[in-house]
Amino acid sequence: MIISDDKIGTRLDVFVSEYSGVSRSHAQLLIESALVSVCGKVQAKNYRLRQGDEVEVEELPIRELHAEAEDIPLDIVFEDEDIIVINKPSGMVVHPAPGNENGTLVNALLYHCKSSLSAINGVVRPGIVHRIDKDTSGLLVVAKTDEAHIFLSSLLKDHKIERTYHAILCGHLKSTQGTVNAPIARHPVDRKKMAVVAGGREAITHYEVIREFPSFTYAKMNLETGRTHQIRVHMSHLGHPIIGDTVYGGGKTQFEKLHSKYLDGQCLHAKELRFPHPKTGEMMHFECELPDNFKALLKILEE
Repeated sequence: MIISDDKIGTRLDVFVSEYSGVSRSHAQLLIESALVSVCGKVQAKNYRLRQGDEVEVEELPIRELHAEAEDIPLDIVFEDEDIIVINKPSGMVVHPAPGNENGTLVNALLYHCKSSLSAINGVVRPGIVHRIDKDTSGLLVVAKTDEAHIFLSSLLKDHKIERTYHAILCGHLKSTQGTVNAPIARHPVDRKKMAVVAGGREAITHYEVIREFPSFTYAKMNLETGRTHQIRVHMSHLGHPIIGDTVYGGGKTQFEKLHSKYLDGQCLHAKELRFPHPKTGEMMHFECELPDNFKALLKILEE
């Protein structure tokens, strides 16, 4: 439907909630599942409607989710009254979603932190400021208070949280360091994937080669923006997908097939986080080791 003038400036999730008669959290699930489009494009939940916008909603039944506390071990790197920094293992989903309603980081956090988590993102994603993919390991910061959440979200929006990832790529990059500035949006055909798409949301990744092997490259990447699957999409766009990333072109080499026991998804690790503390302003710097499977693959390549 084409929106009426009185809906101009309305948040997309609010409009979908009113239009479809569902809760706002349900509307956000529809949006995040790419079941809502504005003039044929997937937009963020906080997109503000404009004159002439046409909104389409695929009315698929999505059950309301409620995160429950679960006694799941956490690798806690740092914790105080305001924040908690976690080293997430590969294979763990950050928050409940259709098909992954239990065993997530949020379920574990609810058990560990009890009621001490920011409520800004509601019952499904309490405290979650930023996410990393299920099969990506490494660091992320969680807000324990609303004030910390607002502060960290503002830092993220202004590109003031430094996030450094390490990955093993197929092939060799054209230069030892560089920047990928290519917009990302939902894939026009495969709606479960993201892609470099003209008119998509701005996405900037800086990369630097750490070491080259005969057919592979060990590199680090710094995110300036934080789009869904950003590093995976950008490296694939360069023609050098992350090994093990079968969604974006990895998993095809003989090396990957031979050493598949070390690959359960993409070989990508969020190794460093740097940001000012939300209360004290002190610059915080966190770094964690590469996971064992990542180190094993590097050792094999070195030999």
